[in-house]
Amino acid sequence: MNSYEMVAIIVAVVMIATVLKARYRYNRPSDSDPVETAESLRLREEVKALKERIHVLERIATDKENSLAREIDDLRDR
Repeated sequence: MNSYEMVAIIVAVVMIATVLKARYRYNRPSDSDPVETAESLRLREEVKALKERIHVLERIATDKENSLAREIDDLRDR
């Protein structure tokens, strides 16, 4: 066996080990830990609330631009 074959085998073994490690790490059932499930639910609700707040802030920011443009146009018309 020459050195190139040995390097190819080592790379293949490391790749297979990495794939298996990732597969078994992320295949754990999440229902086994109720604390983690409760934490996930709490975080999802918090993200939902934050998205709603961002939506409101975006609407306020765009409304201000429109109202400012409207006021400028009103002043020009005078």
